[in-house]
Amino acid sequence: MTALAAHSNKITALYCRLSQEDMLHGESNSITNQKAILSKFAADNGFRNTKFYVDDGISGTTFERDGFKAMVADIEDGKVGIVITKDLSRLGRDYLKTGELIEMVFPDYDVRYIAINDGVDTLKSENELMAFKNIFNDWYARDTSKKIRAVQKAKAQAGKPLATHPPYGYKKSETDKNQWVIDEEAAAVVRRIFQLCIEGNGPTVIANILTADGIPTPTAYYRSKGMSVCRQNVKTKRWGMATVIHILERMDYLGHTVNFKTYRKSYKNKKLYENPKENWLIIENTHEPIISQHDFDLVQEIRSHKKRRQKSGTVSPFAGMVYCADCGNTLYVGRAQTLSPNQEHMMCSTYAHDSDECTAHYIRTCVLTEIILGELNKLSQFVRDNEDEFVRRAMENSAATQDSEMQTARKALRIAEKRINELDDLFERLYEDNVSGKISDERFATMSARYEAEQSKLKADAAKLSETISRKEQKKNDVMNFVGIVKKYEEFTELTPEIMHELIDRIVVHAPEGGRANRTQQVDIHFRFNVVTATATADFKQYYVRRKAV
Repeated sequence: MTALAAHSNKITALYCRLSQEDMLHGESNSITNQKAILSKFAADNGFRNTKFYVDDGISGTTFERDGFKAMVADIEDGKVGIVITKDLSRLGRDYLKTGELIEMVFPDYDVRYIAINDGVDTLKSENELMAFKNIFNDWYARDTSKKIRAVQKAKAQAGKPLATHPPYGYKKSETDKNQWVIDEEAAAVVRRIFQLCIEGNGPTVIANILTADGIPTPTAYYRSKGMSVCRQNVKTKRWGMATVIHILERMDYLGHTVNFKTYRKSYKNKKLYENPKENWLIIENTHEPIISQHDFDLVQEIRSHKKRRQKSGTVSPFAGMVYCADCGNTLYVGRAQTLSPNQEHMMCSTYAHDSDECTAHYIRTCVLTEIILGELNKLSQFVRDNEDEFVRRAMENSAATQDSEMQTARKALRIAEKRINELDDLFERLYEDNVSGKISDERFATMSARYEAEQSKLKADAAKLSETISRKEQKKNDVMNFVGIVKKYEEFTELTPEIMHELIDRIVVHAPEGGRANRTQQVDIHFRFNVVTATATADFKQYYVRRKAV
């Protein structure tokens, strides 16, 4: 029986593959052209029972391809006798995996392999040059990957987004595909998500609110607009917590383009890995913002104090913001259905776990609320009546904690930069002395190594000092930002998570002093940006008298 007859009852697999990069080379590599070449070759050589397996738009460096996997499954089931491709690169561009397929997998299943344009036929010859052709195909993929990365880097540095699709809330401009414009319908949902967070709602609660209100999820919204969505099986009826968190953390909504948030370890590995934030490339003010810097910063501040929603369905404005003066840990909110609102309290979390480690620092939230509202209204009144004086004092207070550090940092930076330049000159003279024979090679190696180590350390120190100086100089704008926030409010009549996080950095509660009849307790209020710290004393005797009067 001839070899052809032996395979006559099995499938002749005609495999076609086209990557995104191959499309750039025109019609010669198109799927249609490959099918025509393979069909003609099969007909001319008497190969029957043909079946096409196709992967369109898939790189040859990966073997996670639907068409390829279907063909391999049929091979493993003993259904395939011959595999034909236009050339070796259609089967794959990873020379190790491609070689394994041709020299080990196919022979194990008695499969004959033919690559038409490369003259490969495993039945007729040893194909000595096949390994080299596979290596060249692999090198081609590597070179293409390098060129694509170079193009992407240039595009990213020019402030153009690398993402295929704009984030939810934006759409591509009709006149420039690299420019994002606001999609008002979706942007309204983004603004609402941020506002719900500012009001004290966590991601899960926000997701439930959007679902209850019938707001389409991003995937459902895209599909309603006729846009293609990669994740076909994703849930479209319910908002997820992860989706809300993703939206709340995206800097793109500030009007910035953020590139290189993910990366691949190798051109052969298609898995995406999260890039550390310091490796991101952020180009500011490339498109119109949906969220203001103030609201974005406020949301990040709120989320840094992640808090658990109480069974009552509300979030305490104090959650994550009140600290013990002695151990430094947070005070937690104590609520129960058996307690009245006036009995709601806060207690040191260290004491709750081990009463020997700290004291309770017990304080009722109604007392703390009264203290905070009182201090906020005092501050607000002073700012309205004496804004210039407040700014002057706040600047002095802020400067008192940073001017000395700033002067020290600037001086250290000047010294480091001067020494770095001196070392450059020393390197040059050292090299010239070595070339002229004034110092030996051994001496040159020792001294240059020492200078290089010193210079590397100085450069690292200089970078840190520059960062410190920039950060401290930014604080000069903080006082005016704080004044602007205070002036938004005519009067403070209630505490909300938004007010707390906008104006207060932390609250420190001291241990109470005295007995029930004359009990007092000190509370320190540290306002944001270190503009001022207020100290108040809770007099429980007066509080109990007022409560009885009510």
